[in-house]
Amino acid sequence: MQTGRLHKVSLSQATDIDDDYPEGWKERFERFEQFTIDVIYGRRSGWRESLWGSFLKALSYIFAGIVRLRHFLYDHRVLRDQPLGCLVVVVGNLTVGGTGKTPVVEKFARALQARGRKVAILSRGYGSKPEKKHRKFLRWLTKEEAPPPKIVSDGETVLLESDKAGDEPYMLAQNLPGVIVLVDKNRVKAGEYAIKRFECDTLLLDDGFQYLPLRGQLNLLMVDKGDPFGNRNMLPRGILREPVKHLKRASYVFLTKSDGKPDPELEATIRRHKPDTEIIECTHEPKFLQPIFDSGRIELEALKGKRVAAFSGIAVPESFERFLDDLGAELVYVQRFLDHHRFSAVELQRFFEHARASEADMVVTTEKDAVRIQEEWVTDTIPFLFLRLEVEIIAGVKDFNEAVSRICFPKKDMRATRAPFVR
Repeated sequence: MQTGRLHKVSLSQATDIDDDYPEGWKERFERFEQFTIDVIYGRRSGWRESLWGSFLKALSYIFAGIVRLRHFLYDHRVLRDQPLGCLVVVVGNLTVGGTGKTPVVEKFARALQARGRKVAILSRGYGSKPEKKHRKFLRWLTKEEAPPPKIVSDGETVLLESDKAGDEPYMLAQNLPGVIVLVDKNRVKAGEYAIKRFECDTLLLDDGFQYLPLRGQLNLLMVDKGDPFGNRNMLPRGILREPVKHLKRASYVFLTKSDGKPDPELEATIRRHKPDTEIIECTHEPKFLQPIFDSGRIELEALKGKRVAAFSGIAVPESFERFLDDLGAELVYVQRFLDHHRFSAVELQRFFEHARASEADMVVTTEKDAVRIQEEWVTDTIPFLFLRLEVEIIAGVKDFNEAVSRICFPKKDMRATRAPFVR
């Protein structure tokens, strides 16, 4: 990476650069959270990190036990899933964050829509504003019916902003005209709503691999080729939500962020747990730059030789920074925030001050971060852009098309098919 005068900070390291802005409890908590994430990803070392890592390891055994118990209860029908009589496609991952799932959901939705399916994307809406606790309590007390799912897009209009919808649902709604996007923690309720109100015939369950009440006829599992399973520990010591052996629940495995080079060890791991699964390799390809409050597009060549200040609030910021570096940008200042971090006007002002002090020609962020920025917060005149990425299939195009065909033209018994759970 062309570092030069690069000043790179994360929330856990930003201790002496912002003396003009007093640190509150929220900032201190986020610094601690960032510290924990750095320990999990092995970005920091020392006796404090080792001690905290040992404590997290103990908690991971408890988490693993809860996961096994939950699968056991669903496997033995003590807890029951709720079929909706509609094709359900689950897109998810075994790990937390960073697999590049949202662009794959977008690509799948486009392909299904192009073949005549009425598609609804069901999302939990992570990062969206939840119902207030006192309102929820009053509803429970009065036995009032739960509110309907949030309609982010009715297929024609984007109805909610990112703070109410969540980052990914809002992005999908913006980029997928004609596709219904709903947000609700109860995806069964959201699915029923999509079928009854919008007459949808295909439900895409975004980040639904762990949502057991609604099983998919097809399970599309995302695996980050660069960091497939982290340190192979379960949460909170590692990044695994489920054991690696649960690969066998996948109908198709998507190796995301692929560089096109063979990885026999990773493929052997997948084949060991699911010998007959199809493996599709895809890369996240930068397409263009876009002014954050404009619809115009700027060619990627505009980055070459430019001094760039970059910030991101995503799970794996290294990949975003690598894109900029590979495109010829000189990164002079980089700041990393927590995944799904909700920016404030003060934070943006602070960042732009550092960008100007670093003599940056432009500020660049990710598309997911761009949706969380309000226009009135940005008063600086430095060009402010986001980098648009799209998924390209580089191996397994035939398998991808086959997966779309299985959804669009299912066998007669496909609706009744249930993928087995794995303890």
